[in-house]
Parts: sequence; structure tokens; C-alpha cells
Amino acid sequence: MEYTVQKLGRLAGVSTRTLRYYDEIGILKPARINSSGYRIYGQAEVDRLQQILFYRELGVGLDSIKNIVTAPSFDGTKALREHREKLLEKREQLDALISNVDKTIALTEGRITMTDKEKFEGFKQKLVDDNEAKYGKEIREKYGDETVNKSNQKLMGLSQEQYDEMMKLATEVNETLYAAFKTGDPAGELAQKTADLHRQWLCYSWNSYSKEAHAGLAQMYVDDPRFTAYYDEKQPGAAEFLRDAIFIYTGSKK
Repeated sequence: MEYTVQKLGRLAGVSTRTLRYYDEIGILKPARINSSGYRIYGQAEVDRLQQILFYRELGVGLDSIKNIVTAPSFDGTKALREHREKLLEKREQLDALISNVDKTIALTEGRITMTDKEKFEGFKQKLVDDNEAKYGKEIREKYGDETVNKSNQKLMGLSQEQYDEMMKLATEVNETLYAAFKTGDPAGELAQKTADLHRQWLCYSWNSYSKEAHAGLAQMYVDDPRFTAYYDEKQPGAAEFLRDAIFIYTGSKK
């Protein structure tokens, strides 16, 4: 079956503007343009749009999606299986949060008691699951399953006070990074303060700290476009600047 841009938009629940934009950036081209100048989409395009929307739902950026779905080695069936696994992970996250809400309601009604640790377990689990969904494959390949599992266990074992301190540090790292970036000097006082704050932040989840691992993670911030996008969102070039500052902090070479 074939669809015009309007019919496909209604079918998939996306705007015609979005479909035209996907055409412009080359992520979803129509099968053909008819004699009246309308975009016409066939089954292959419908299937690709479904894949794109799956990836979008999982928080993957359009540039990354384009690289994935246009790669000659792209396997649609394999991708669907991976989508299913990620969606099951998201369902587990939601189930944990729903359970947390149910317990809190029961607590306010006087039906149960609840420790302070239990009140925030759902949020910490979501942080772990989100990190696994976004970066788990790459991090596990780089550091190994045992290291990552221990890191996740340490994070889940944080007290609420420690968790709050970690989240506060994450904000401070970014704020100091952007201030340091304006100096243009990764060896400067502000940049080195950023690197030290970053080390402190890592130690809340890392089982043990090493300069080599710190430098390796900093390099991944530049090599992996998802990490780069996070740090470059407010200031393009910030990820590379942070990498350089950490390299100097750890005494590593580029």
C-alpha cells in the first residue's frame, strides 16, 4: 500500500512537517514523487518510519538514528528485538516508580512504614536503567560487565544524602565547565577545578578511581556523539575542552 505525506502522517501520528524534514535530512526519503509533485511512501518507508519512531521513543538523536538506519549493515529484525529489550527495561523503570508511589500513598494513609532509603530507590533505579539504555553497551565493552555491575550496585546503595550530593556535583561540574570554557585554557584554574569536580562526581558510582580510567572516559566524551551532544548542548566544544582538562589533570597524553 502507498501513502501520501498526509496519509502517512495521520497513520503514524506525526506531522507532515516532520515527514518533510525527515526527507530533507535524508533519514526518510519517499519512494517516489508522483506526477502531481506529491511524496509517495511505500512499505519500506513505512517500516523505516516505525524504526525511527522506536529510536526516538528511546531518546536517540536524529543524527544517530540516521547513521543507524541508513547503514548498509542495518538489520530491521535485529533492531526490533533490541527495541523490545529497551522497552522492557523502560517498563521495569515505570513499574519501580509506580510501586514507589503506591508505597508512599500507603505510608501517608498510615497502612505501612517506609524507610527514607525506600522512598528514593525508584529514582536511583531509573538513573541506572537510563544510563544502561543510553550507554550500557559501550561502557560494558570498555570496562567489562563486572566493573559496570559493581558501579551500579554502589549507586543503588547510596544514601539519599549521598545521592543528593552526587546530583548537586553533576550540576556544579557543568556550570564550572562552561565558565572554564570561556577562559579557553584547559590547564587553567577553573578548568582543573572542573576536572577535580568531575573526579569527585565519578567516585560516587565508581568502585575505585584511576587516572587511566578517568582519562579513558574523557576520551569517550569526544569519540561518542551522544556524550559529546550532552556536554556541547549549551556550549559547542565543551566536551573536547573537558577531555583536554581531564587529560592535563590526570597527566595523560592525547
